[in-house]
Amino acid sequence: MDRGVTEFAIHSCMTALVLRDDVIRPHLAAAAYPLVFVTVSGAHLYGFPSADSDYDLRGMHATPLRELVRLRPPPETLETMDKSGPVEVDLVTHDVRKYFSLMLRRNGYVLEQVCSPLVVHATPELDELRALVPACLTRHHRHHYHGFAENQWAMVVKNGRPTVKGLLYTYRVLLAGIHLMRTGKLEANINVLNQEHALADIPDLIERKVSGTEKQSLRPGELERHEAEFVRLRDLLDSASAASSLPEEPTAAPALDDLLVRIRMKHLE
Repeated sequence: MDRGVTEFAIHSCMTALVLRDDVIRPHLAAAAYPLVFVTVSGAHLYGFPSADSDYDLRGMHATPLRELVRLRPPPETLETMDKSGPVEVDLVTHDVRKYFSLMLRRNGYVLEQVCSPLVVHATPELDELRALVPACLTRHHRHHYHGFAENQWAMVVKNGRPTVKGLLYTYRVLLAGIHLMRTGKLEANINVLNQEHALADIPDLIERKVSGTEKQSLRPGELERHEAEFVRLRDLLDSASAASSLPEEPTAAPALDDLLVRIRMKHLE
């Protein structure tokens, strides 16, 4: 089942998000192996795409069994990047075994991909995966969001030219981690996440990002205020993790193992 949807309703200050089917479809058709699902990640999922934002397509493929049993099996991760079209496209897919392994680790990124409402290709297995996401979540996903935020903040400040984009990515991941620790649920869109915190700077940053370009710089004197907020939210993430009711370990492994076998059996040739 290929849903092939080109217009997606999202929680945003914008009325709708339109993704160009003519740009996306050729990349899906050219995939080396059968695709299980592909969703949109990045700024489009997070709620602050600029007019020139690229399409971050993320998903899972099923390597046929005949390829897996070779002396030199193919890579588990495949990536194609195309900068030649009207919109830059970055398509990354993992083989089903690797993807399931990532789901069982402290990797909020892949779980957000599974749950993304921006679906450009899906088979029935995507619904099964989404049903298993709650059994993959643990309080230790705090490490993913904490580390991601630290890395983002380092990129914001390292070259002396902090950008609106980098700051939004930092805020987004911190708010997503806090939300997960408090509620046990994944939410990737910063507009929804900020309803809980009402950070006054977020709508302004989003407006500047959406109406401007990808790499516009912060205004002079802004960074110091944002640094204090970064530290506050990072500490809030840590305290939310300490109080979280999420389990210590995932419980989805047996169900994912069963699904892996069934997907392999569908792609024997």
